[in-house]
This record gives sequence, structure tokens and C-alpha cells, in this order.
Amino acid sequence: MATESGAPVYRYGIRDNLAQFSHQLIQVFLVGLTLGMMRTVVPALAESEFGVPRGSFVLLVAFVVAFGFVKGAMNFVAGRLSERLGRLKVLLIGWLLALPIPVMILYAPDWNWIVAATVLLGVNQGLTWSMTQTAKLDITRPEQRGLTIGFNEFSGYLGVAVAGIITGYLASAFGPRQGLFIFGLATIAVALLLTLLWVKETLHWAKAEGARHAAGRSSGPQARFPDNIPAQPDTWQVFTLMSWRDKRMFAFSQAGLVEKFVDALVWVYYPVYFYQQGLSLAAIGWLVGVYGFVWGGSQFLTGKLSDHLGRRWPNILGMWICGGGVALTLLGSGIAWWLACAAVTGFGMALLYPNLSAAVADIAHPNWRGSAIGIYRFWRDLGYGVGALLLGLASQVSGALSTGFWLVSVAMLLSGLVLWVWGEETHPRLNPAS
Repeated sequence: MATESGAPVYRYGIRDNLAQFSHQLIQVFLVGLTLGMMRTVVPALAESEFGVPRGSFVLLVAFVVAFGFVKGAMNFVAGRLSERLGRLKVLLIGWLLALPIPVMILYAPDWNWIVAATVLLGVNQGLTWSMTQTAKLDITRPEQRGLTIGFNEFSGYLGVAVAGIITGYLASAFGPRQGLFIFGLATIAVALLLTLLWVKETLHWAKAEGARHAAGRSSGPQARFPDNIPAQPDTWQVFTLMSWRDKRMFAFSQAGLVEKFVDALVWVYYPVYFYQQGLSLAAIGWLVGVYGFVWGGSQFLTGKLSDHLGRRWPNILGMWICGGGVALTLLGSGIAWWLACAAVTGFGMALLYPNLSAAVADIAHPNWRGSAIGIYRFWRDLGYGVGALLLGLASQVSGALSTGFWLVSVAMLLSGLVLWVWGEETHPRLNPAS
């Protein structure tokens, strides 16, 4: 930020705000570490360590159901709060609320404590991950949105993947509870310290951008903003627009919800399924890790790609490739086959994940972009809860984990079709407003 005649002048772009952009990347990496610590050890040892009866699929998925519904709601809350309190305060609150999680895991007498800890994790993730994404979009240029979200999701899911591997080894060395306690407490403490020392408020950039739009001084191709919403909408107006009144936003929101079925499957069913196939915790950690590494690392390319070629086809093809990777998992056996399937699934996620968010950001006005992203993320992360619940019910009825894999694969195919029919290209340069 510079000053001109005593008034602040806000400069946009990754290069112009590299220091703050980098701090936000570190933050989302730590957010990913916090999520990742729950993704390998906890599901695999649900029966032996936390007393979940064998075959109780609905009880097994309960902690992810709780996480999804809570995180989805907190994404919605975070978006609105951030336009009132600012991005920094919401981020800090999210980290403070995470502090009890490692202690609850350490002393959990039964599965109910794990569910409760995951509820707090959902609050933490909804507040912190939303703010890292929104803050980066505040300070970057419209033509950098795909790359910006690609960077954000790469860093976050790199953290998820790294945590999945490290906690597998820590559980073997120190025991599952002690390993997760050490890892979780260290991660949250570092995040709090860095937030207090180096993260800055970015809401001023969004307000300045909104003022330029209002004055007709924005440059470059114009986004196709929805024309059935006021300049300063209330919460209900933004929610209904994102959920059903605008068919583009509906298409993005439903795709976000369904793609989380895949992540719920990887979170709950990967560890249990592969543990039943005789793999060790460390090997399972690598399978989950490869999915996360390919997902995270490929977003460098897929986010940047969409800035040049558009959002539409990366999103549609990502849904179908990801669903195909899930189905392929059941069509072969052996660690090499499963690693390849995890990589295909992760690449499909990399195609769609940053670019659905970028599509929302393309056509959401700066005045209510934070709320739009929050509501999209509400529907997207609600997919954890809806997907996990459907997985549990389907497997409970059929008595087989494989039913869940087929359910997710078909859902991704159908959701991609909806995105194809009702979505459109949102990149302002490729499909500008007249």
C-alpha cells in the first residue's frame, strides 16, 4: 500500500504484495497440517483405539459428518464476519478455537470425544481456510485469481498430505494419541504466533476495489456480475443467489458439494479399506499422501491454466476424471495400482478445486465477494457431511465398503453433467460483459 496526497493507494498483484501473500501461504499450509492430522491414524484405528464396533459404518463416519456440517456453517459465518470484523480477526479466532483439539484426542475415552474434537476442527477450518483464500483474493488482480487460488489450495493440501504421512510415523513411534497430541499442539502454537506477528488486514483492498467499481473506474474486461442483486446485499439475498437464483452459481455450488464426497471417501474409507487389505499405517499414509500431493502440487498448473484457457472445461473434466479415479480403485489391487488411482483422483481434484472457487470469484462483486466465497464454501464443505452420511448409509445397507466407492463415482459423473449444462465460462477476458 502506498499513499498519494495523503490518501492510501492500494496496489494489487502477487508481486506487489509478495510478503503478505507468502505469509498467507504459510498460514494455509498450517491449516492443512491441522486437518491432515485427523486423516490417517484416527479412521484406521477407530475400532482398536476408540471403540467403534466393526461394521458400524454410520458411527464410523459420524466424525466426518459433524466436521462437514460445522465447517460448512462456519464458512458461511466467516464470509459475513470478515466483512464486519476484518479477515485478520476471524483468522485469529479460528486458531484460538483449535487449541483444545490435541488435548481432546490425547484424553478421549471414547469415539464421542473424537466427534467433539472434529466439531472444533470444523470451526477452525471454516474460519481459517476461508480467510487465507479471501485475503489473497483481496490483494491480487482479477487475471491472477486462478493462480492465486491454485497457490492457496496447493499450500493447504500439501499440508494435509504432509500431516497424513508424518502422523502415520509418529503414531508408530509414540502411540496414536501421543503422536497426534505432539503434532497438533506444535502446529497450532506456531500458527498463532505467526498470525500475531506477521499477518496483516486486507479488507481495505476489497473496499477500495468496490469503490472503483462504483465509480466506474475499474479497468480491463468486465465480469458478468448477476444483475438481480443490489450493490450492498443482505445475507439472505447473497445466500439465495448463490444457492438457486443464479443458475451459474447454483452449478458451481452443487459441484462443490458433490466433489467433497471424494474427500470424505479418502478421509474415512481409504484408511479403513486399505487397512483391511493388510497395509500398514505408514503405507496408508503414503496413499493418502499421494492423493494430497498430486492434488496440491498440480494446482500450480491447473490454476494458472484456467487464467489462460478459462474455468469451464477444467471444472467439468476435473469432476469426471476424479470420479473415474475413484471407480478404478476397486478394479485392481496392489500398492502400485492403488497409488496410481490415488494420483488420478488427486489430479481430477486439482483441475476442479481452484477453478470452481475462481469461477465464483470472477462473477461475485467485490462488495460481496467475501460472502459469496463463504456461501460457496458452505455448500462445498457441507459435502463432507452429506457425502460421509451417504457413504455410511450405503455401506450399512449393503454391508460392503465398495458400495461407497461406486456411489461417489456416479455422483461425480452426474454433477459434472449439471455443471456442463448450467455452468458457463466466467473468465472476464474470455466471456466479458457487454
